[in-house]
Amino acid sequence: MITISPFAALRPEVEHAKEVASRPYDVMSTAEAKIETQGNSKSFLHITRSEIDLPDNIDVHSQAVYEKAKENLTAFISRNILFVENKPCYYIYELTMNGKTQTGLVCGSSVNDYENGLIKKHEFTRPEKELDRITHIKTTLAQTGNVFIAYQNVTEIDLLIETCKTDKTPQYSILADDGISHKIWVVNDEETIEQITTLFKQKVPATYIADGHHRAASAAKVRAALGANATTNANIFLTTLFPANQLHIMDYNRVVKDLNGFSNEDFITKIKTNFSIEKVVEAYKPEAMHQFGLYLNKQWYKLVANQNIIKTDVLGILDVNIMQENILTPILNITDQRTDKRIDFVGGIRGLNALEKRVDSGEMALAISLYPVSIAQLFAVADSGDVMPPKSTWFEPKLRDGLLTHLIA
Repeated sequence: MITISPFAALRPEVEHAKEVASRPYDVMSTAEAKIETQGNSKSFLHITRSEIDLPDNIDVHSQAVYEKAKENLTAFISRNILFVENKPCYYIYELTMNGKTQTGLVCGSSVNDYENGLIKKHEFTRPEKELDRITHIKTTLAQTGNVFIAYQNVTEIDLLIETCKTDKTPQYSILADDGISHKIWVVNDEETIEQITTLFKQKVPATYIADGHHRAASAAKVRAALGANATTNANIFLTTLFPANQLHIMDYNRVVKDLNGFSNEDFITKIKTNFSIEKVVEAYKPEAMHQFGLYLNKQWYKLVANQNIIKTDVLGILDVNIMQENILTPILNITDQRTDKRIDFVGGIRGLNALEKRVDSGEMALAISLYPVSIAQLFAVADSGDVMPPKSTWFEPKLRDGLLTHLIA
């Protein structure tokens, strides 16, 4: 069963909360972060994307960047923008996007549970991204990025969290510039804290990382690296737990730099071996499993996988796997999406026009749009012990960084 803990969050004073709250560091480039922070010295991006405060030619993975993050975090505290809660608490985080609301519990999840497989993974991590978070945590002594976790919903937990929302006033109520509402309640009474802890211990046998594999892996590796110097706070990592029936997964699409030496015509011929293919007038967003969109040379195509290449096991049936086994590996010679620099990933929230722009600019040669993985499929893969190809799931809406941070010192 799952062990969770309350923690004393580092969080903003109410009057600074909207300015502090920032989009997650890993959904934007350095250039986008600079634009987003113009005129806002309180944005948490000064901590999660601290290269924006250094010369343009700085290596974003240099130690100077992490030291700047530590410096900025210390400054935020000294300027009374952020403060540390006076006791361990749970926090309830409600997100509303396009009229749909989901509510999660912000807590410390156990590093031991992660290492023992009770917090289940569905994808491998990319080494360079993991190292980035390890260095950031070790330098700042803070977990600034929240791990988005799902669990099979439990009626008693649902009711208790809804009661807390009804009985208490939210500490933060923010309408972000993108129209997404963020509300946070502080749960600080001992009786409710104990009830929540006990319910998860008794009713939730496992949880599932939805978004944040790198952050979870990094927290575990930081604790291991600290060894005997690890504090009690290093035994947990910052997570928000959502009941699965409230979550929505979007498509996570691909762009590829080149055709592995093939001409456009030869590439299309290769595709026809395992897919039916037809030209379409508009950008193609797959409407069902085993359908794909292909953007090549300013033309969209609809691809449908032939039945003979569709497997029935929990991993083989996934479109991200069909794409890997029938396009990326045999045709484009991309065998490992985690490490191959010829492929990149574009979250569905950016829309298909983002794919077109990257291809039309000449940066990329082609784009592939995918049908989203379902929550049930994510759970099935994680339960089987298998892993999906990297960047198979894109969750929206996303938590804002800076509203709740976990200090490991």
